[in-house]
Amino acid sequence: MAMAWNEPGNNGNDKDPWKNKGGKEQGPPNLDEVFRKYGDKFNGMFGGSTKSGNSNGGLSGAAFGFVLIIAIVVWALSGIYTVKEAERGVILRFGQFHDIALPGLRWKMTFVDRIVPVDVEAVRSLSASGFMLTEDENVVSVEFVVQYRVTDPRNYLFSVTDADHSLQQSLDSALRYVVGHARMDQILTRGREVIRQQTWEELNKIIEPYNLGLVLTDVNFKDARPPLEVKDAFDDAIAAQEDEQRFIREAEAYEREIEPRARGQVTRMTQEAEGYKERVTLEAQGEIARFEKLLPQYQAAKEVTRKRLYIEAMESVLSNSSKVLIDVKGGNNMMYLPLDKIMQQTQGATSNTPMQLPNSTTDIQNLRTQMNNTVGNSQVNSATDRLKGDRYSNGR
Repeated sequence: MAMAWNEPGNNGNDKDPWKNKGGKEQGPPNLDEVFRKYGDKFNGMFGGSTKSGNSNGGLSGAAFGFVLIIAIVVWALSGIYTVKEAERGVILRFGQFHDIALPGLRWKMTFVDRIVPVDVEAVRSLSASGFMLTEDENVVSVEFVVQYRVTDPRNYLFSVTDADHSLQQSLDSALRYVVGHARMDQILTRGREVIRQQTWEELNKIIEPYNLGLVLTDVNFKDARPPLEVKDAFDDAIAAQEDEQRFIREAEAYEREIEPRARGQVTRMTQEAEGYKERVTLEAQGEIARFEKLLPQYQAAKEVTRKRLYIEAMESVLSNSSKVLIDVKGGNNMMYLPLDKIMQQTQGATSNTPMQLPNSTTDIQNLRTQMNNTVGNSQVNSATDRLKGDRYSNGR
């Protein structure tokens, strides 16, 4: 059985761990000597003494230098930071504004500088809603949404305590002011766009003196409705207003349709009137010229000319009449000649064919024959002789 080297009774053959192969006794390593060696090395690096007699001082100086180097490296590395593309870094040195850091890899002095990132590209939104009193003393529920963006990070952080909260309060104030100066039907129906524009302008006026570092990008009028207790009545009123607008649009469309047609009729009537005016003027001028040419003839033979004019006038009048009454000389009765029927029998014309007086000896003879069948021979001969004599006296 093997025995431990330090048990009693163990002889010289026992193995001692502190003896070398030559049998020479060697004790455990001296820790002070180990630290002294390393201390001398560090002292040599920083210009200290390497004498063994100053081992305690060398050890403390080397440890302090090593720790100091590590601390400086860690402090330097901890100051590296990155500013995103959409952000701006507000540098606070000992809590006071120092500078604006642009996007990229940056370095700050840890425990001295503090970086507050501010997003300047994101579009933010705030909403305001509630029951508000209108100008006509009605209550309406209104909801607005405002979209804005940060333009100045410094003013956004330091002009007021909380820029977002200040904008919220300003929106409530502007909205109540505008709604309080508008009528309820304007808010619910046709005046919504006007309310939106007025709220935007009023909100800009309120926040301008505070320099919040914000810019409004849009103001949306999301909803406006009456209280639930009177919602049905207001729905009917809104429906009536919509019908009114629809009727107005239909009337305007009818107006746009009728007006060009009426203008065309007016233009046509004007042109017809001008044409009639010119025609009548030309006819009058022609009559004047004809009478001017007739005047010398009348002065030369007044009786013949007067009779010829009378015959022409009677011919013009009787050409449009189908009934002729003849006053027979020496008789007490007047004769009625149905010329339309007589000419139909003679010419075989239709009833729509206009009647024309006989213009030749043959026509007069035919007319004589037809009239013989209607009236007595003596009266017919006398009447036709007069008609024949009138025709030939007219130069036909």
